[in-house]
Amino acid sequence: MCGIYVTNLPFEKDEVISKLKSINFRGPDNLGYEKDGDISLGHLRLSILDIDKRSNQPFIYKHLKLVFNGEIYNFQEIKRALIVLGYRFVTTSDTEVLIKGFMEWGKDVLPKLNGDFAFAIFDNIKNKIFCARDRLGVKPFYYYWKDGKFEICSQLRPLINSNSKVSKEAVSIYLDCGYVPRPFSIIEDIHKLPPGNFMEIDLDSGTKFISEYWNLKKEAIRNISYNDAKNELHELLKDAVKIRLQSDVALGVFLSGGIDSALILSIASKVSEEPVNSFTIGFEDPNYDESKIAEKFANIIGSKQTLTICGPNDLLKMLHKQIEVIDEPFADASSLPSLLLNSVTKKHATVVLSGDGGDESFFGYWHSLLVNKFQYISFIPYFIRNLINNIDWFKLLKTRPETIKGILGARDENELITRIFTSFDSLQKKQDLTWLSNYEIYKNSSKKPLQRDADLNIKLWLENDSNVKVDRASMAFSVEVRSPFLDYRIIEFARTLPIKFRYRNGVTKRIVRDILNEYIPENVFNLPKKGFSVPLENWIKNELKENVLLELNDEFLNSVPNLNVAKFKMQLEQHLQGKYNYSFSIWKLYILAKWAKEFNLKLS
Repeated sequence: MCGIYVTNLPFEKDEVISKLKSINFRGPDNLGYEKDGDISLGHLRLSILDIDKRSNQPFIYKHLKLVFNGEIYNFQEIKRALIVLGYRFVTTSDTEVLIKGFMEWGKDVLPKLNGDFAFAIFDNIKNKIFCARDRLGVKPFYYYWKDGKFEICSQLRPLINSNSKVSKEAVSIYLDCGYVPRPFSIIEDIHKLPPGNFMEIDLDSGTKFISEYWNLKKEAIRNISYNDAKNELHELLKDAVKIRLQSDVALGVFLSGGIDSALILSIASKVSEEPVNSFTIGFEDPNYDESKIAEKFANIIGSKQTLTICGPNDLLKMLHKQIEVIDEPFADASSLPSLLLNSVTKKHATVVLSGDGGDESFFGYWHSLLVNKFQYISFIPYFIRNLINNIDWFKLLKTRPETIKGILGARDENELITRIFTSFDSLQKKQDLTWLSNYEIYKNSSKKPLQRDADLNIKLWLENDSNVKVDRASMAFSVEVRSPFLDYRIIEFARTLPIKFRYRNGVTKRIVRDILNEYIPENVFNLPKKGFSVPLENWIKNELKENVLLELNDEFLNSVPNLNVAKFKMQLEQHLQGKYNYSFSIWKLYILAKWAKEFNLKLS
């Protein structure tokens, strides 16, 4: 909903304002600035709750000054508790609740918050900055730190300057993942605060301290019947949707052909006092189009639907916008239709609910099936599987050789899961996965490989890919997206359920499907999901071919740290010849080249 900025660097007011204006799309309704000693605080506001100027930020209460991005969905509950303690309120915003909650409880306010947030509070008596980020990393939090000097911001662009240097380590990781995971950023000395963490900066000593207040716990399966679990999850979802419907501006729901968004719209339409509009994007290419299924959902639910049909040119027009607003190299091409959808939605609504997060907790992705099937080959001794790997299975199965070799060559489930989320097909000269130590919780989180796969999905891909895509694509057009499935209570609840409640006999998201069946007949929603995929394979061979070859010239390729240039050139040639689909490898390098040009930065 907003953009925040805090620094102790000696910038003038106009310099800070210029930084904020570079990301003005995050909050076009008000630009706020406050100077207190050496500390500058800035804020961009997208007005959602209490749209009156009295809730503008920086928000000041006694000796505390707050800049806050996000929403506290249970703020009314916390407000009631604070009123009992003697606090009085002059606004109807969650901003005032947050600052007074911090005044009362300090860092212990964090476990009380149910929301998506990134905030910083300056205490001018203690001369300290307190910062925190929500549990799942829905809202971004970048910070520069060097020798006690710092900048904090919602996006990377305002922190980049003429002295900025590209992180070679981050580039190497990007070559595998297609994004830059925390705590790294693409720029040296700029980091991302991990989700579920807070940071305290002591301005007197010039030191910082980072600590965790939430994380996934080791699996503890409940003894609960399937019907009781289904009913409990249903009630949790109803509440998660209801508290996310709080808004003083127009609201709607993103609707695809998938079951998650259909369920969110169904529940929203039931618990809302007002009709809930829905927004759908469709594709001219029937291989990627889910709009007809979404239309059926909307008709059954009784939602007024806004449908946008787009072609390749419509999506490619969004490419520059993606580079502009994401700030870092980001190779998830589904950001293009996401941007287009938000551009249309803004004409009708400022707040939108989405179905994001359902796949992560309820095994909705293709790799859930892969991890589950691995048990049928894992009993074969590793050395025998390596011998089998010498057979050209890829020719028989008509797939890339790296994928088959990567699956068969995995020593165990954990190695397979790692390869799923890094690469079966590393473009690094020398692959270094030591950075995964930041995510090792998944290795011992559960006895079940499926749950470990889901946990790494939540901690790595969801946080660094999906949440980034949703935040930037929505903020690019000043839209706030809220995802009920990312309510931490649902994440925690799902992990207590037996695997068979979520995945059974090859059916993913079993329990979610059965809840949806109470709103929409199963024969309507039980169709293959296509997702927000785009035809990269064909684009690179056709519409984008000339530009791809222009951008991925020898000079650029040789400048990319740790890139196996020979291997990439072979993949590019084979792709253009139609032998194998290496679109993701090509797209990663293409986006990297575009990003470097946008920010005028050299990679080495």
